Amino acid sequence: MLGRLTACIALATLLATPAASAQDWPTRPVRIVNTFAAGGTADVLARTVAEHLSSAFGQQFFVETRPGAGGSIGVQSVVNSPPDGYNFALTNITHLVLAPISNPKLGYDPKRDLTNIGYVAGSPIVLSVSANGNIKTLQDFIEQGRAGKPLTYSSSGVGSSGQLVAEDFAKKAGIKIEHVPYKGASQGLTDLAGGHIVFSAQTMSSTAALVRGGQLRAIAHSNATRMPDFPDVPTLKESGYDVVATTWFSISGPANLPNDITEKVNRQIARAVSNPDAQARLQRDGLIAHIMSVEELSKYIDAETARWRPVLDQLGLIGK
Repeated sequence: MLGRLTACIALATLLATPAASAQDWPTRPVRIVNTFAAGGTADVLARTVAEHLSSAFGQQFFVETRPGAGGSIGVQSVVNSPPDGYNFALTNITHLVLAPISNPKLGYDPKRDLTNIGYVAGSPIVLSVSANGNIKTLQDFIEQGRAGKPLTYSSSGVGSSGQLVAEDFAKKAGIKIEHVPYKGASQGLTDLAGGHIVFSAQTMSSTAALVRGGQLRAIAHSNATRMPDFPDVPTLKESGYDVVATTWFSISGPANLPNDITEKVNRQIARAVSNPDAQARLQRDGLIAHIMSVEELSKYIDAETARWRPVLDQLGLIGK
């Protein structure tokens, strides 16, 4: 009888432990994995979120940079971590939509193996050209693309949102383009400024500094409306091409993360990006924040997956 009573007490204690730990969370430093190179847009967003969460929860949230394999190494490290609220990743459209479609052997399923918590911010793709070239407007660009040999362009890599936007636009505009993939944004933009390629299809956040500095000219972007800090740059949509897309970033944790931790972090992400100073800083860097609930983010990921799958398929970028 005593043995049975002891077993019951032990079971009750075991069952109560997760709820108690979630309620007291966090009691030690929390890791946020940045799956991109240090110093870029992702790094800025990860540190912005980490700084706010540290203040909100009274515990250190630190950024660990783990790039490689298109970000899958860093994401996998969070997938393999316990669902106790001490390991998160700054994920984006590549990790949660594009890579899972194009690579069936990726090693994780974004719906099954992750708890996708909150949308942080997104940046449209901007078509930019060298400021020293003869292309001044989107119409100049289209005329050149229809008249001669394919226009070479850079993106952040094969299957990136930059490539998808460029190819989608080229098809609708009836122009010929040729992809020159780079491993990241920086080298492609440097080569563009040097006149080695014709244009770039990369995020506004990656391109903004060179546009402001006068090395590059932005001729159009993929946001639905004009950007507050770039009011003179037209959208592709207003120019007559229905191409609206964003390279977006979010926060994810391992699967089976307790609901109360998930909701707490979601609320604080919303507060972090709603701060007026943060909003101004994000807009200056070509980023737009949106507030989404956990459920809204899940539906958004589903919609993005349905949208980009046929585009990847059409480009022959879905692996076997």
